[in-house]
Amino acid sequence: MSEQRYVIGDCLDVMQRYPDKHFDLILTDPPYGIGESNEKNMSRGTLAKPLDYGHYEWDKERLDKRYFDEMFRISKNQIVFGGNYYIDYLKPTNCMIVWDKDNSGNFADCELAWTSFKTAVRLFKYRWNGMLQGDMKNKEERVHPTQKPVPLFEWILKNYSKKGDKILDPFCGSGTTLEACMNLDLDCLAVDISDEWIGHYKKRLHSDNSKLDMWL
Repeated sequence: MSEQRYVIGDCLDVMQRYPDKHFDLILTDPPYGIGESNEKNMSRGTLAKPLDYGHYEWDKERLDKRYFDEMFRISKNQIVFGGNYYIDYLKPTNCMIVWDKDNSGNFADCELAWTSFKTAVRLFKYRWNGMLQGDMKNKEERVHPTQKPVPLFEWILKNYSKKGDKILDPFCGSGTTLEACMNLDLDCLAVDISDEWIGHYKKRLHSDNSKLDMWL
């Protein structure tokens, strides 16, 4: 039986506790350092009022290169959304993942994920346009401004991991990686520096084998 766990704390401190190549795959969506804000979000879109996530400032600065050095050290492969904002930290890659968001208005048409894999570029299409989603019968509650849909992460895990792999998300935000791993019976450790998402984690991780840890 797989196990999904998360800890609260600075992922740099957490990652430094693990030996080289401990995790099979890192799947993550770190802050991009582009100054994303709720004010920006609310000014986009023309068909419907964008979602209001409240005030947030976590995207003001780019990550220090040490975070990427640790991710590479403790994992065998990596998939990093927003890697195009950290190209100076990353090696050239054969394989980018392109997520076609089927958007309208002023929102981005696609998002890119840098990968360490040697396979070809891959495209996944799934609508994530304000209140519109690819699966309207099973809509996800959107609580985080950069939240990714579970079907996207399930598709990635099905294509780039296998049963028995250890998955790490050092910037887990609302917990999409945790839920996708739980649905696919994969072991997952997720880390986030903020405790504001703990209620959402509890809601998403409703299985008895999931563990909610506090790392202070």
